[in-house]
Amino acid sequence: MARNRNLTSAFVRQDIEEYIYGLLPKRDAVLREMEAYAAKNRVPIIGPAVARLLALLVRISGAERIFEMGSAIGYSTIWLARAAGPRGEVFYSDGDPENAQRARRSFQKAGVAHRIHVGVGDALKILKRTRGAFDLIFIDVDKHQYPAALRAALPKLRRGGLLVADNTLWHGRAPHPAKDAATRAIQKFNRAVFAHPRLDTSMISLRDGVTISRKL
Repeated sequence: MARNRNLTSAFVRQDIEEYIYGLLPKRDAVLREMEAYAAKNRVPIIGPAVARLLALLVRISGAERIFEMGSAIGYSTIWLARAAGPRGEVFYSDGDPENAQRARRSFQKAGVAHRIHVGVGDALKILKRTRGAFDLIFIDVDKHQYPAALRAALPKLRRGGLLVADNTLWHGRAPHPAKDAATRAIQKFNRAVFAHPRLDTSMISLRDGVTISRKL
């Protein structure tokens, strides 16, 4: 199996990772093309293992109105839109216009463009000005923004809704004394979601760590 930064962890054994990825069903041509582009151009995406978990959470919870904070080339957006079904409404957000343009093309190829609202700019600001509550909010912005992303997301998440955050073990750095702003922010976010009285939270050590919270 070809290994790249989107499929590797700093703390899960390589043979375990290869076993997990070896079990995954083959993705369609659109997703495979996006995975290849991300690997070649060092674009961070969640990868198919985390994407399947994210899609499963959407289906289990029945989430239809979804906001994604930090969408890059739209790989995870397609998984979210497909999982949400024909009535789904997914809000893409990214600060790079080129990412957004590439994402739009992929949405068209995947047949889900009509379910996705594309926002270019700061994800936190876009979320704050978007009307209505959401069934699921996915956080994958720049890591130093995670504590602020949590503050922005909670008022916009409906009661019983899911808050999902990627990279919460941050290359295995989260358990250790922080030497950089990104790690400190991830640690602060993790402490906040586990201590928050209105969140029921668990963390999964899949790939780079996924934290899942349900709003009470």
